[in-house]
Amino acid sequence: MTHSDSPHLAAAPTASDSSHVAPTAVDSPTGESALPEEFTAAVESMHAARLRPEITLGTIRPPQRPAPFSHAVGLEVALHDEDAPIPTDSEGDAFGRLILLYSPSTEEAWEGSMRLVAYIQADMDDAVASDPFLPDVAWQWLNESLDNTGATYTNLGGTVTSTASVRFGEIGGPPRAYQIEMRASWTAAGTDLSHHVEAFSQVLAYVAGLPPEGVTGIDQRQR
Repeated sequence: MTHSDSPHLAAAPTASDSSHVAPTAVDSPTGESALPEEFTAAVESMHAARLRPEITLGTIRPPQRPAPFSHAVGLEVALHDEDAPIPTDSEGDAFGRLILLYSPSTEEAWEGSMRLVAYIQADMDDAVASDPFLPDVAWQWLNESLDNTGATYTNLGGTVTSTASVRFGEIGGPPRAYQIEMRASWTAAGTDLSHHVEAFSQVLAYVAGLPPEGVTGIDQRQR
């Protein structure tokens, strides 16, 4: 599931910044006063997630009318000024979007009232991208991250796509480029979504090639 991205994004607060803007009428078809407490608590918990310092998080425009209430955050590996807005289309290594869809009445297809929709795109080096098991490994990263962070979920599904692009003629950029895209969704149990955001950020770190936390590594892309 995708949504229409806005070129104008909110400032990117850090995970420890509790002063982020609360959900507003943009998240609700009827205005802020109608926001359910369960939805508001879930949104607050998304911004309370503990992320590694290389990853920034900020509010972005949610999708239009896929559910009665929605909220979206963008995450990016921070290779630039932390005060810069988070892009919805990456010119760098890795970025992701995590969208909360909320329906006060349980959706039959979701088997719950809260559905999280995730998208990740990352540049890869040719050695990694050529691995035929890369999609399987990336999907395993998502499953393990959700389990290891303690996120409670059901109905997980999605796709992982590995692509190669070759540039010809007078066009900028490297002659060959490799990317991985992950699209996934799952039903969240409870209103604490911080572990879900943390799991999502771990997958983003994996596909971006970040070293384990506390370890200084050499950029696999040799920039």
